[in-house]
Amino acid sequence: MKKTSTLHLVLAAMFVALGILLPMILSPIPTIGQVILPMHIPILLCGFILGKEYGVLVGFVVPLLASAFTGKPPLYPVAISMAFELATYGFVAGFLYKNLKLNVFISLIGAMIAGRVVMGIANVILLGISGNSYSFSAFIAGAFVTAWIGIVIQLILIPIILLGLQRTDVLKKL
Repeated sequence: MKKTSTLHLVLAAMFVALGILLPMILSPIPTIGQVILPMHIPILLCGFILGKEYGVLVGFVVPLLASAFTGKPPLYPVAISMAFELATYGFVAGFLYKNLKLNVFISLIGAMIAGRVVMGIANVILLGISGNSYSFSAFIAGAFVTAWIGIVIQLILIPIILLGLQRTDVLKKL
């Protein structure tokens, strides 16, 4: 195994750990997870830094592992739909940024929109299986209205982190 591959695996494990730990650290503050979306930040960073392959894998496993280890989010339907949403975030962020070489903001917004669309589709399917419905207004409320603070935080924080890593030449080693 190449040194770079080992480094990528270690970084992927770090992003998994952050994806599980950040929501746990912030959980004592009521509803903070729904508002600032702490699980999303490590997944998006993973996609940007390690690329689409690691982004999709890390994004898929983090909500499932968090559910298994902590019970939050609940496995059905939340963690399952989040697994598809975050896998899409990681894949699209990596693909747009590393493969298509798009601007960080365009890549980030593209990943956020694609992930939310996939989450909406997953919720329609998962809730439909259990005999429940998932309305368009519920989708808009959950994906955008409740999450607007987290969206703004991501739009500010992720480009700043990536810029800092670029300026210190850390990303050139990957």
